[in-house]
Amino acid sequence: MGKLSVTQLRIIFLVQALCVAIFLFGTYVEFLDDASMALSWDSKMLLRSGVAIGLTVGTVLGWGELRRSMKQSRVTEQKLRAASNAFMEVMAEHFAQWGLTPAERDVALFSLKGMKVNEIAELRGTSQGTVKAQTNAIYRKAGVSGRPQLLSIFIDDLIQEELPAHMPQATAAAQSAPQANASSARVAANGV
Repeated sequence: MGKLSVTQLRIIFLVQALCVAIFLFGTYVEFLDDASMALSWDSKMLLRSGVAIGLTVGTVLGWGELRRSMKQSRVTEQKLRAASNAFMEVMAEHFAQWGLTPAERDVALFSLKGMKVNEIAELRGTSQGTVKAQTNAIYRKAGVSGRPQLLSIFIDDLIQEELPAHMPQATAAAQSAPQANASSARVAANGV
C-alpha cells in the first residue's frame, strides 16, 4: 500500500474519532441501563473499556502522526522550493556567462531535464538537426562534451560549499575541479 495523502489521513482520523465516540456512548448507555453492574464490571465491559482505550490511544497517536507528517511535508516543500530556486539561479548565471541565446537556454533546460533531442525538437517546433546544433553550441560554450558534464557543473556549484568537513580530499577536489576544467579549456583553445 502506498503513502496516503493528507486528505485520506484526515478522513481516516475523522472516521476513527467518530467510531470512538459511538463506542463510548454505547458503552455508557449500557452501563446506565444495568444498575447492578455499577461496581462489578463483567468481562464484556472490561473488554469494551480496553478496546475504547485502545481506540482512543490510536486516535491520539494517529492525530499526532498526521500533524507531524503535515509539518514535515511543509518543511520538505520549502526546502524543495529553495533548492529549485537556487538551481535556477545557478543555471541563469552560467547561461549568461556562456552567452547562450534564448533558444539555446531553452534547449539546455530541456536537456538538463532529461529530454531527448526528438522530444525537444517536437516541443519547440523545430527540427532535430537544429536542436543538435544548439546542443553542440551549448556544450562548446560551456566547455563540456555532453549532458552529464553539463549537469555536473550545476550540481558542483550547488554542493561545493556543503561538503562535510570530514571529507577534506573531496573539498579540495571540488575546489580544484573548476580550475582544472578552466585550465583544460584554455589549453584546448590555445592548442598548448
